[in-house]
Amino acid sequence: MRCNWIGMAVAACVLAAPFAVAQQATVDHWTQAELTAKAQALVAKAEASGGNASTKLTEYPNHFTMIAIREKSGGAEVHPSFADFFYVVQGHATLVSGGTVQNQQVASSGEIKGTAVEGGTRQELNPGDFVHIPAGVPHQLLLPKGESFTYFVIKVKEK
Repeated sequence: MRCNWIGMAVAACVLAAPFAVAQQATVDHWTQAELTAKAQALVAKAEASGGNASTKLTEYPNHFTMIAIREKSGGAEVHPSFADFFYVVQGHATLVSGGTVQNQQVASSGEIKGTAVEGGTRQELNPGDFVHIPAGVPHQLLLPKGESFTYFVIKVKEK
């Protein structure tokens, strides 16, 4: 009888362990106003660095979050190991994805950079839109002249 109680106590501890860890985890919450304020703080950096800037918000074991602002169209890029999830906070842009990267160069981070995505699919992005770009997929953001684009990014290690 005593062995049964010990066995049940061990089983209860094993089953409760995931819940104890989950209760200790921190929940991150970013309001629209907070994301907008963080993006506004990047405007001067974007102007000084050629039209785009970002800052990492929180880092986790297999992903991290960022806020990014663009003041002009970006070049083409491919992230071999990370997927991108975008949530559009403000502005409008055209996402070109798929196709091939023109004038490819490998950046120090191992990512592929280029001047444009040729033959990709175009999708209009507006505030509130959510996008998933799998690792290895070429993509590029195109902005209307004189407009800015603010987006929340989750980069997730896929490979």
